Amino acid sequence: MPSENPHLKISIIIPALNEASTIAPVISTARNAKNVEIIVADGGSSDGTADIAQSLGVRVISTAPGRATQMNAGAASATGDILLFLHADTHLPRGYDSSARRVLANPSAVAGAFELKIDARSLSLRLVETGVNWRSNFLQMPYGDQAIFLYSATFDKIGGFPDLPLMEDFEFVRRLKKQGRIAILPQPVLTSDRRWQQLGVIKTTVINQIVIIAYFLGVSPDRLAFWYKRQKKNSSEN
Repeated sequence: MPSENPHLKISIIIPALNEASTIAPVISTARNAKNVEIIVADGGSSDGTADIAQSLGVRVISTAPGRATQMNAGAASATGDILLFLHADTHLPRGYDSSARRVLANPSAVAGAFELKIDARSLSLRLVETGVNWRSNFLQMPYGDQAIFLYSATFDKIGGFPDLPLMEDFEFVRRLKKQGRIAILPQPVLTSDRRWQQLGVIKTTVINQIVIIAYFLGVSPDRLAFWYKRQKKNSSEN
């Protein structure tokens, strides 16, 4: 693998909405790197998320809610050569900065992401990890919780994240694949198991697959988002 260029600045963009319980350790882990800036794109949190982030000395911008909107706003305010999009409940691995620079130093790679590890001991979630990492490595289809990174020029070239209420990372990666190879680093990010806890592992997996299939069949992202939110609401009421 080519050597990294440490002079390339990495902008880490964290879309957040009411993430007071997770944002501080995520920022602390991300700061354990060289030549990086951290931008929290807050979508109107009411739990003090923005205040916590500001107290840690990172830049906070206020945006309308919506992950695509927030990530695009963060990218627009970034000053780095490389953009890395990080979920507010996901921890980057040690040395992620050097790894990302080395990946992008290879002309064959247009972008990169990390393998996924879920912060839980459940056997069912080990199977989820296996499926995610197989899909990422063999189909080059990482999702947003795998900390996708790319040159800012590439981000601009493909028009950023599509303004969708759901599937924005899926469509973003599809566009990226048309530009070149997406490298998957074996060092995993560590993400919270909370979204699998809320609905249960099996139900979450089934719902995710239904959404992907429906999207391929042409169902509008607005309808999918409405249906997805209704499933989450029904589960929380049961």
